[in-house]
Amino acid sequence: MAYKVLKYSLLKHKIIEKVNNEEYKEGDLIPSERELMDMYQMSRITVRKAIDDLVNEGYLYRIQGKGTYVRSDENSHDLFSITSCTEDISNKGMIPSSRVISSDVIKAGKHKARRLQIDENDLIFKLKRVYYADGVSINFTTTNLPLSIFPGLDKYDFSKTSLYSVIENDYGIKITHASRTLQAVLASEETAKHLDIKQGEPLILFECVTYGEVNGKELIIEVFDCCYRTDVHKFYINQVR
Repeated sequence: MAYKVLKYSLLKHKIIEKVNNEEYKEGDLIPSERELMDMYQMSRITVRKAIDDLVNEGYLYRIQGKGTYVRSDENSHDLFSITSCTEDISNKGMIPSSRVISSDVIKAGKHKARRLQIDENDLIFKLKRVYYADGVSINFTTTNLPLSIFPGLDKYDFSKTSLYSVIENDYGIKITHASRTLQAVLASEETAKHLDIKQGEPLILFECVTYGEVNGKELIIEVFDCCYRTDVHKFYINQVR
């Protein structure tokens, strides 16, 4: 057993060394498990253990069906900025896209009504989407907005247009600020399916309440829950003294 631990630790060290020396650059696809097995004469179990550790430690990330890549700081997001996912991805020089999982008009119910500060029988627009950057899934977002503020919102195709662009340009509502909470969670079966990851993988869950100026008053205009993949995305806080 000690021999196996030594071998996978040695492989980890070699890969980290190549990353630090930029033999494997940020965003590069590293050799496959089979190639690493042949290169270092190690078993699949040993190679997989080394790769799993490097993914968990933030050196690498996997894309299902494509391989394992060197992690980059490019896919990071300022926790204090209020931008749409589309804007955030575009600002990083990547191509944004999204897939609508479902879009429905439903009654708010007690929980959503409390978060949106509306009546539980009021109608809301519920939108579920997966966001992609250069074709790689980034997050799974469920958004709820009151139809009393956004009548006809369900007529838009949000796989082709930005929600925040519609809010500001078509409805003339200025987004003022947002309140966010975040926590570490494990991917549910539904979330894992939509993000092409394994159930139980670690994610960062954002719960957000967004405020906007509506007819001269500041009101809650949106609540959303957003699960970000931690293997391909980082967050940072920009502080100034």
